[in-house]
Amino acid sequence: MSDLRPELRPELRDAALKSKAWPFEEARKLARRFASAPPEKGYALFETGYGPSGLPHLGTFGEVARTTMVRHAFETISDIPTKLLCFSDDMDGLRKVPPNVPNRELLAEDLNLPLSRVRDPFGTHESFAAHNNARLRAFLDRFGFDYEFASATEYYRAGRFDAMLLRVLERFDEVMAIMLPTLGGVNQERRETYSPFLPISPKTGHVLQVPTLERNVARGTIVYAEPDGERIEVPVTGGQVKLQWKPDWAMRWAALGVDYEMFGKDLIPSAELGAKICRALGERPPEPFQYEHFLDSEGQKISKSKGNGISMDEWLSYASPESLSLFMFHKPRAAKRLHWGVIPKTVDEYHQHLRAYPGQETDQQLGNPAWHIHAGNPPASEMAVPFAMLMNLASAASAHDKEVLWGFIRRYAPEATPETHPVLDAAAGHAVKYFEDHVAPTKHYRAPDARERAALTDLRDRLAAHDGPGDAESLQTIVFAVGNAHRFEPLRDWFKAIYEVLLGASQGPRFGGFIAIFGVEETVALIDRGLAGELAG
Repeated sequence: MSDLRPELRPELRDAALKSKAWPFEEARKLARRFASAPPEKGYALFETGYGPSGLPHLGTFGEVARTTMVRHAFETISDIPTKLLCFSDDMDGLRKVPPNVPNRELLAEDLNLPLSRVRDPFGTHESFAAHNNARLRAFLDRFGFDYEFASATEYYRAGRFDAMLLRVLERFDEVMAIMLPTLGGVNQERRETYSPFLPISPKTGHVLQVPTLERNVARGTIVYAEPDGERIEVPVTGGQVKLQWKPDWAMRWAALGVDYEMFGKDLIPSAELGAKICRALGERPPEPFQYEHFLDSEGQKISKSKGNGISMDEWLSYASPESLSLFMFHKPRAAKRLHWGVIPKTVDEYHQHLRAYPGQETDQQLGNPAWHIHAGNPPASEMAVPFAMLMNLASAASAHDKEVLWGFIRRYAPEATPETHPVLDAAAGHAVKYFEDHVAPTKHYRAPDARERAALTDLRDRLAAHDGPGDAESLQTIVFAVGNAHRFEPLRDWFKAIYEVLLGASQGPRFGGFIAIFGVEETVALIDRGLAGELAG
């Protein structure tokens, strides 16, 4: 639980109370929840949920990262301590075998068992849930999230839900009245056999989806029929039953006093049902926040089965976790396109925010994504060379090793070394890999036409004769002068020609900056190769 924070400057809190950054808007919404009295449990509880039938993914990162941003914003405006609970629904029954695991026949034998009793197909943990929970915790720890892990199995068995489960039993008819109208469109049989309680069979250990035949509130039990027809009376406490997932979500809110939870747009109907059930149980539902899902480059919803998305591991192969946090920060309620071209752009945008931060007024700093990504303490940017420029250098130099890029970086920023600038060093490695995997295969060089050839020859000669300043602006002036001398109109056609002939792309860097880093002599040699047809060939 977080209740220790540096002493806040009064002007920081005042600015936070007015900030239009979405985490502060959410934080103020949560603060209003406690306007009349602080939470009885002594802290504000943030929750994120996780289904351990699969491995942590991009959405898991986004949900925890965004919730953490709101949590820190809340701590900035409130003295109420906070806790983030990452809850694993590992008591759910295994309904189908995941396609991406080994020993799938093993899991097929364990269908309908609680995930915490399904054997681990990887052979490393006591159960499939334990394996995936360990992966989740390692994943969260990797990014330094401050959280408390919770297992549904442990909470059910330890009796932490017993009081609320008994209340569900007591208010069974109210819960059914909320749930049944939502089942009419499914099929009549499900409507007739539905029960919020799922007994754990003492015979098979399966999580049974069977109707509740009798209820005894005084004894705290239900009666159901096993698949073989035997009627069994079982307590709803002590982990001998679990709830269907929608009532379970609501029961958890009520039992733990969850104050804030995020969920994807597709879960809005389920969350609305959960809020009704939570109120029926006599408790207040959490403050909700709905986020949109990602789209691919064609604007289609990303689907695992289609394979049209980018995984978290793929993003982190080419960029830092902080850049991924920036992507998550921007407009969480809007559908955003997630494709390979987003990554380099986001990396450079992240460092732009870092560079801007020190010179901003307090209100601007609180609106800067870097403040939220780094919990109010953004570092200085080490990126002496933009990520997009590093990729262009890799292209021009045919670099397959970041050491080649460091040869250019040292010329431009002699004070930088891999040891003193580890972020830049990592970015150089990412740039080479990104270029090899996603830029080089799409490169298409072309030969210059007659006017472009004359202009490139002119540029080559001017650069070869240049003995003035080697800074980006001076060199850019030369490039502009050549374009104007050869009457390119609009002038962007001149730059487009440079990029297509020399870099194999229709867009590229500010060319004066590229020359300053790549080197005048090296650029002259590159133009010579372009004029000779060696690049297009």
